[in-house]
Amino acid sequence: MATTDDFVEVASVDDLEENDRTLVTTRGQAIALFRHEGEIHAVDNRCPHMGFPLAQGTVEDGVLTCHWHHARFELSCGSTFDPFADDVPTYPVEIRDGEIWVDPHPKRDEPPEERWLARLEDGLENDLRLVLAKSVIGLDDAGVDYETSLERVATFGARYRDDGWGPGLTTMGAMANLLSHLAREDRRRALYTGAVSVADDAAGHPPRFVQDPLSGEHDPERLDRWFRDCIEVRDRQGAERVLRSAIAEGSRKRVVSMLVGAATDHRYLDVGHTVDFLNKACETLDHVGWERADDLLPALVPGLASAERSEERSSWRQPVDLAALLDESFERLPARIEAGEGDEWTPPEGFGETLLSEDPRGIVATLDEAIEDGASAARLADRVAEAAAVRIAQFGTGNEFRDWNTVHHTYTYANAVCGLARRTEGEGIYRAVYDGAVNVYLDRFLNTPPTAVPEPREVGSDPETLLSDLSEAFDEEGEVNRAGRIVADYLDSGGDPEALKRTLGGALLREDSNFHTLQNVEAAFEQAGRTGEERLHLIATARYLAAHTPTRREREQTFTIATRLHRGEKLHETP
Repeated sequence: MATTDDFVEVASVDDLEENDRTLVTTRGQAIALFRHEGEIHAVDNRCPHMGFPLAQGTVEDGVLTCHWHHARFELSCGSTFDPFADDVPTYPVEIRDGEIWVDPHPKRDEPPEERWLARLEDGLENDLRLVLAKSVIGLDDAGVDYETSLERVATFGARYRDDGWGPGLTTMGAMANLLSHLAREDRRRALYTGAVSVADDAAGHPPRFVQDPLSGEHDPERLDRWFRDCIEVRDRQGAERVLRSAIAEGSRKRVVSMLVGAATDHRYLDVGHTVDFLNKACETLDHVGWERADDLLPALVPGLASAERSEERSSWRQPVDLAALLDESFERLPARIEAGEGDEWTPPEGFGETLLSEDPRGIVATLDEAIEDGASAARLADRVAEAAAVRIAQFGTGNEFRDWNTVHHTYTYANAVCGLARRTEGEGIYRAVYDGAVNVYLDRFLNTPPTAVPEPREVGSDPETLLSDLSEAFDEEGEVNRAGRIVADYLDSGGDPEALKRTLGGALLREDSNFHTLQNVEAAFEQAGRTGEERLHLIATARYLAAHTPTRREREQTFTIATRLHRGEKLHETP
């Protein structure tokens, strides 16, 4: 085969005489040649959508159509008419003395990072899962850091959903938090899962029109009052203008405190989602940089302004008026905080049992005393999160299936309060602790009768075998207690907690895990790393995950297709 410079002789013009097309391979590259309207064109033979041979396609009026999914391409330059497909690479052609010469490896103008970021945007805008999977894989393969992808996805989600911050962006933040606990291939799955969640959440929604900040400079305390007043009367436009002014003028801690204050002026907003969304917005900014606060935090306002307030729910009013009980306690909250300043709090004996008791007045009184004795919101939040984990670890499988969501909401709320308590101080974050504790109380009947947390025992299997057994448990329906028992045995036999997290994370990401399941595992990993109750939190989340597996694994099928295409495999041929 003749070569000169970068061009290679690949065929004769006569080879196209019969069918106006032929397939050639040169330097490992399969190239489809077409003669159309008096010119010869060369394109990559693999359809960029799913790899079908384009030499088997149809050319008409300058358009090449793939016969598998009917993707269409402009033959002369490779541009696609269909966003799901991507452009097909074309190759320079020269005719020399009746022979066709092609440059099979021309220099591409667009760097891989720019190409895949553009495709990531296409996938988000058009809610195309295969395009999102390809983009995540392509960006990682090109060495692009995850923060770049996360920033694009997060800013898209904040801008293109009028309802603001929702499950999609929360999932994206949770997946970013999981990355350090996952194997490399599962890190790609996590980013793909987050991107898919944001695209799904934005699909069919109008964009959010951004409100300008107020002009001039303002007293930070006044901005705080204005913001909370706007949220009180559900004025999202006014609240957003005030928030953007505070972001421009104030410190990070003050802005978070303002948001927490508004999120806790009423009880347990939107069954805990509002505070969880706030925490995930802050954690996402930890990843992408707080200079993006003005792009992301205003997306929280629609949810804050429209949230259901739990004092409006009968469960918070009957048979015990829990909202009134907290209102009474909160009247003295500033004095209690002041009284406890500078003191070192030691949890009294039975503190955890009180949080799990059936006495709401006793629970509130115990928290009151703890604050007067110097307990920080962060330490109290940790203990409430531990109690919430017990509710999941002891959840009775005789309950209705959807009641898993009830204990889950309390748990992820408590985890969010833990995170926010390490960012801000003051009455707002303490109110959040009380709300979490009251909701642990409300969940008590879901532990009736309680499933026993597995006790330590002698284990005959080695840790690796136990991890394999755990993966098998997730492949079978209803293995809730078995999964909890395996996790207990694994940790009690000296198994590596990080290896356990990799197994749990891998199982989570191969399923069509819903929003709550993704939240739950991420929260458990966070709590396991923060407190001394690693065993409890990982048993709890293993049970929750087992209750929600197996699934159809549609997301995994798409991710597998994208991975195989990236490797150059042929999907249309029988293995």
